[in-house]
Amino acid sequence: MTSPLPPGQRELVRMPVHHVGDPPAVDELRWTLSIQGELERPVVLTLAHLREHSTVEIEADFHAADGWSVRGLRWRGARLADVLGAAKPRATALFLRAFDGQKYDASLALDDALEPDVLLATELGGVALPVEHGGPLRLVVPARYGWKSVKWLRGIEITAEERPGFWERRGFHRRGDPWADERLA
Repeated sequence: MTSPLPPGQRELVRMPVHHVGDPPAVDELRWTLSIQGELERPVVLTLAHLREHSTVEIEADFHAADGWSVRGLRWRGARLADVLGAAKPRATALFLRAFDGQKYDASLALDDALEPDVLLATELGGVALPVEHGGPLRLVVPARYGWKSVKWLRGIEITAEERPGFWERRGFHRRGDPWADERLA
């Protein structure tokens, strides 16, 4: 038996392509992910490093706040909790802001970001993550609406205070839990 969908969701077979802004041009040899802020050891990771450490595979449903869900997507990547653990968040670290280096960002409580299924995803469905779905790197946060799963991820900032992201600044709920129907604030 198939598990139920969150309130107000309808099932789609494939993930549609929606994004804010245009997909970036990516030079994979120069591409980096910067992780800064309330950390003892800020880091800059290359795409090659992240692909080499993409050893975690999860199967997760994806829920968009505009009412669609896709079941059973297979993501592969590095567990965000492992990457942040190596960077050693300070006691003052309470929030995470993920951004694409252009105009899009999203915020998460650090506790939510450290859940074991939150990935720095480099693959979808057994192949390199396509640019239309956020490649070469996407933050994947299965327990939150899709706007928290930042495409074309270029940076993570760990902060002591919450900084609302793109959709939160436009009236969307700060947490975005689909099971609690947290679409709008």
